[in-house]
Amino acid sequence: MMSDAAARAAAADEQAVIAMGAGVFAQEAEALASLGKHLDGRFAAAVRELLECRGMVLLTGIGKSGLVARKLAATLTSTGTPSHFIHPVEAVHGDLGIVRQADMLLAVSRSGNNPEVVNIAARCRQLGMRTVALTGREDSSLGEACHLVLPTPVAREACPLDLTPTTSAVAAMAMGDALAVALITLRGFKAEDFAMFHPSGVLGRSLLVRVAELMHSGDELPLVQAGMSLRQCLPEIVDKRLGGACVVDGQGRLCGVCVDGDIKRVLLADDRALDLPITEVMNPRPTTVRPDMLAVSALRIMEDRPQGPVTLLIVTDEDGRPAGLLHIHDILKAGLL
Repeated sequence: MMSDAAARAAAADEQAVIAMGAGVFAQEAEALASLGKHLDGRFAAAVRELLECRGMVLLTGIGKSGLVARKLAATLTSTGTPSHFIHPVEAVHGDLGIVRQADMLLAVSRSGNNPEVVNIAARCRQLGMRTVALTGREDSSLGEACHLVLPTPVAREACPLDLTPTTSAVAAMAMGDALAVALITLRGFKAEDFAMFHPSGVLGRSLLVRVAELMHSGDELPLVQAGMSLRQCLPEIVDKRLGGACVVDGQGRLCGVCVDGDIKRVLLADDRALDLPITEVMNPRPTTVRPDMLAVSALRIMEDRPQGPVTLLIVTDEDGRPAGLLHIHDILKAGLL
């Protein structure tokens, strides 16, 4: 027998369900826009407090606010502001032993009246720490317990019962993100710094891996001389299995590149193709990159090349000599896509 909830879901019009979702987006977007318009000097003061903190930034909260606090702690830590989440209940049962006067507390609470969160804020203030409340009610007990209040009031929750923390949680999250972004900018935090904190993630690797680490060089690099015929060049191209070869002059400087596509086109067009000089088959203006270029930047060149996308790039040194060959498969294997 179908439950009442299942029956309602089955009977609901598709467009009506979509409208429910769209309404949540609209309501929360309106709330965030209003918060952004009402930022004042307290936001700047909180950013200064975070910048001047010489210890750890401790974040606390309980329930949905605790999840927001955990996320903010992770965001701050990964962008140059050492932070740690501390549970308000466990804190008063021994975890407060980790705090130092040089630390500061950022307490997240929708109502601002949760006794555990208010208690830890008061204790941290007694220890000489700077304290900031991120709450929907600045006239709350938490607001009174902290040095500074960042208000995140919302008119109502997106929940039709106006009970489930939805819009209020998004507002707190956005305020935390605003703090983090301001800190990133003022600290001069760079993409390279971000990569150092994310060496194993796709984002981190994409900001660290250079062409030189992925390219084929030395004996793996297919090289043919400009004076050779296509027939003479084919063994090198086929044996190296990279889909092409660098064509060089007598001094080892790059003259062009001959790839599988060039060979196929000339074989279809000319019965004497195998006896043609490689210089008549090759592309004399190949796209080249330097070894120190980021691999993801080389990938963009492969994809966005004005003459059309390619799967190979020639890597040259300062003297215009081939130093390696980068294949799109090398980037795929490195997990940069």
